[in-house]
Formats: sequence, C-alpha cells, structure tokens
Amino acid sequence: MPNTDLDRFDRKLLQIVQREGDLTADALAERVGLSASAVLRRLKRLRQDGVILANVALVDPVKVGKPSFFIVALEIERERPELVGRLRQWMAAEDCIQEIFYVTGTADFILVVAAPDIEGYDALMSRLVADNPNVRRFTTNVALGVGKRSLAIPVNVVDEPRARRDP
Repeated sequence: MPNTDLDRFDRKLLQIVQREGDLTADALAERVGLSASAVLRRLKRLRQDGVILANVALVDPVKVGKPSFFIVALEIERERPELVGRLRQWMAAEDCIQEIFYVTGTADFILVVAAPDIEGYDALMSRLVADNPNVRRFTTNVALGVGKRSLAIPVNVVDEPRARRDP
C-alpha cells in the first residue's frame, strides 16, 4: 500500500495500535473520532494490505530469564544472490536473532541477538559460521543495559485534502 493511501485516521490508528495494541474497537474509535465498526474495517484493511504485519506483545526480559543482548556486525565473503539468500533464510529461522539489517559500510549485516547467556550466543555464532561458509567474520557488542526497546515506526498524522472512502 503506497504511503499516499493512508489518511489521517489510518495514521492515527497506526500510531495508537503500535503502542497500545490491546485497546478495544470502542476505545480506538473514541481516540480517533470514528465509529467502532469503521475502526474495525480500517484495521482489517491495514492488515490485508500488509501495513500491519503482526500484533505482538513486548515482553520484559527480566521476567522471562533475563537474556543477554548482542549487537553483531557480520561480514560476508561474496554477495552472490544465492549465498546471501541462503544466509538470510538461516538467520531468519533462528529465534535468538531478533532483527536483521542489510547495511552499507564495513559490515554487510547488523544483527540484534537475544541469547540466554554468553554460552548460548557462542553456540549460535559457531553454528552460523559452520552452516554458512560465506561468512567472513563478525564482531560483537554486548549490551550492558537497555535504554529503550520498541518496534514502533513513527507515523505522521497529516490532514489530507481529499475525502476518504470509509470515514
């Protein structure tokens, strides 16, 4: 869905549900100035159009075993599409790898890893290197603390001159 297809009601809904995903349709309707049924239709459309990818819960790491967080800069040998594709699939299948960024600069990928401990992280990275011979090297930063955790995307609410099909 192109950016221009989102009106101010869609954008306001996206702002709210990213931070408070468990609000009822009635509560959302009150906050955005629409009926509950219009809110439900819009949310359904935003999911169908792939704007909303998933509804998730943000879990307190301390209360589920206090994993360690690692920021990994990964370099590869060759950027052949089949090799990069295989590496991406491998990384995406690993639950400990929370985020994967394909980047410019000295590294090819930046990973955010949540492992139960140093030993778990070491085992993951040993498997990564053993299973993916295209990996040249990686460097690791250990997070000493977490100041903010969020996957919320900033969504600007703008007034549009044209009318929306489902106010």
